[in-house]
Amino acid sequence: MFLLPFQVIAQPFADKEYYLIDSLATEELTDSDKQLLNNSLELYHTAKDDTSKINALNDICENMMDASWIKYQFFQYHLINKALSTSTDNQVKRVLNTSLSSALNNIGYIYSAQGNSPEALKYYHKGLAIQKDIDDKKGIATSLNNIGLIYFNQGDITKALEYCKKSLVIRKEIDDKEGIANSLINIGRIYDNQGSVSTTLKYYHKSLSIREDLGDKEGVANSLNNIGVIYDKQGDINIALDYYNKSLAIREDIGDKEGIATSLNNIGVIYKNQGDLPKALKYLLRGLSIQEDIGDKLGIATSLNNIGLIYFIQGNITKALEFYQKGLTIHEEIGNKNGIATSLNNIGSLQFKQGNLSAAKQNGLKSLALAQEIGYPNKIIGAAELLSNIYEKQGKGMEAFEMSKLIVTMRDSVNNQATQKASAKQQAKYEYEKRKAIDDAEHKKLLIIEQEKKEKQQILTTAITVCLGLVVVFLIFVFNRLKATKNQKIIIEHAHHELGEKNKRILDSITYAKRIQSAILPPNNLVDKHLKDSFIIYKPKDIVAGDFYWLEKIGDTVFYAAADCTGHGVPGAMVSVVCHGALNRSIREFKLTEPAEILNKVRALVIETFNAGRDDIKDGMDIALCALNYKTNNLNFSGANNSLYIINGQEIKEIKADKQPIGRYATSEPFTNHDISLKEGDTIYIFTDGYVDQFGGPKEKKFMHKPFRKLLISIQDKSMEEQKVILTEAFESWRGDLEQIDDVCVIGVRI
Repeated sequence: MFLLPFQVIAQPFADKEYYLIDSLATEELTDSDKQLLNNSLELYHTAKDDTSKINALNDICENMMDASWIKYQFFQYHLINKALSTSTDNQVKRVLNTSLSSALNNIGYIYSAQGNSPEALKYYHKGLAIQKDIDDKKGIATSLNNIGLIYFNQGDITKALEYCKKSLVIRKEIDDKEGIANSLINIGRIYDNQGSVSTTLKYYHKSLSIREDLGDKEGVANSLNNIGVIYDKQGDINIALDYYNKSLAIREDIGDKEGIATSLNNIGVIYKNQGDLPKALKYLLRGLSIQEDIGDKLGIATSLNNIGLIYFIQGNITKALEFYQKGLTIHEEIGNKNGIATSLNNIGSLQFKQGNLSAAKQNGLKSLALAQEIGYPNKIIGAAELLSNIYEKQGKGMEAFEMSKLIVTMRDSVNNQATQKASAKQQAKYEYEKRKAIDDAEHKKLLIIEQEKKEKQQILTTAITVCLGLVVVFLIFVFNRLKATKNQKIIIEHAHHELGEKNKRILDSITYAKRIQSAILPPNNLVDKHLKDSFIIYKPKDIVAGDFYWLEKIGDTVFYAAADCTGHGVPGAMVSVVCHGALNRSIREFKLTEPAEILNKVRALVIETFNAGRDDIKDGMDIALCALNYKTNNLNFSGANNSLYIINGQEIKEIKADKQPIGRYATSEPFTNHDISLKEGDTIYIFTDGYVDQFGGPKEKKFMHKPFRKLLISIQDKSMEEQKVILTEAFESWRGDLEQIDDVCVIGVRI
């Protein structure tokens, strides 16, 4: 036997000495990337100092489309750190820190794309700390946005909205139109996953309008794709496909590989839904190939699931399971709860088809739990449908009925008629704002589409009615089999329905009340503007709260307060609105400027308001009210049951409040005014009693004032933002699994 010689053909790579990185195949680069590299590297090699070299690499790190930009980013990152270690010029250090924060942000993005969320968050927070230190507001907004997206992918919707909305506020403040457009898209994506179509489209169309005005092709493509997703979900396939193809054309024009893969995947899913499986598979495999090439783990996992679904429909169970399992593994690796829920449901559906009901049920329950945890209605529907089928197959009528009810509830929230109308309204509004004329043919086409929508809605309504009818028949059958008393069950069901309706109306009212109460709280940008180095911890016990914080600026004096109204929840919130109005009137109408005089007037106004009715109402509030002049470092304070702490280093001074509330009281006396001269570095704290009264710890006792003072003293070397995090974590750690007993409000201000 003769062995043929094994010939190795070496891949020709570019000269590392000139191109700075190894394994760069320049012949595989696009013309635009080649031009970008040539221009930037020419500047780099002719630069006479490290700062100029770093600046020369910025364009590569920000604009290069090929994945090689990652190597250049790490090269620049090490170069920046080397320059910072040797520089002594403060101005140069500031420039280098600006570049370092951008590099940290980009490295965070790299780890995020690789599915390493903990590393991504670590680098994003490092960059954010530097940006805050050098007051780089644009950079701060970018980091906040990126951190929000990590939490979004992890399914933590509350934190995702918090960070993304903070980013939007800053971008509006500095008029960063490109940043505003990005924030609008990201916030829209979060609302989309919560099933709020009208809100989602409102954010998407605002973003698209801004990006078209800017001539931002990549941004326009992203917006078109996202709007297409909404119409896809609403069943408007032709409109969705039109948006997807427009987006794909732009992405191919600018060479956006990640975007191209996303568009191909979306178009493939539409062809799958239309039953054209060969065409669907063609688009999905093209998209997967690009995602594997650029290392987009989230995209790879999504494509694997979609391709698995094609094989499942074709009856190729082995192939389908192979792709589903691969997708699940990646989703678990990157901690994407949304994707995990989808994969588990897909695998469960496959197992159900195979007759493996036990395994299918296990995966279905896991999927449902995750979907409910992250609050995604469509995922809940998918898991509930699987479980309903399983329970029906197992002869468990009541469990199947419960899943059917859950499905109807979730579908009502996603596909109700009001949502369809809101979608059409947003589209019409956008077209009007763009002032595009619609000719007669287009008008007829839109009328046909609208008619189709109405017919679909009618079919959907009829189908739901029929299904509910079948469920009722099935329920009666089950009741008979169980030999239960029919009349008693009907009465219970009716009472349950009425209770559910009443509960929904009450919750809707309370939620609306929260919107009203939120409107009276000072916005974050106003707090940041007037209380420059500060934090506010505000944790209502219920949806609405009896605690509130208040801020007003008159001349050089900033008035602010932490207030605790009688009770919590709805009663406390109602009292808080009265007391908030009395504070505003005392300053704006009666022109009072001394805290004690303000509290005296507030007390009179509150008593007057509550005495106007027939009932004997003794409600009121405890409050700590400060008047701070930053120019003179002078503080005036007056309190009703709530004291004030001033800390400098390890020394703490308590300014005691009057032992009487705002409201009717047996022995009411004029409030005391305290005039205090502050020093630089002093930190002022006011708070309500919710923090110190919280039960918790190993013996489930109250936190109390003494440990609270010790905790405040122990964190004086921390920034105010770090203090907020530490105090919040300490409260949650102390509370543990116990219920929060009262509203919490703590305000800290450093001079």
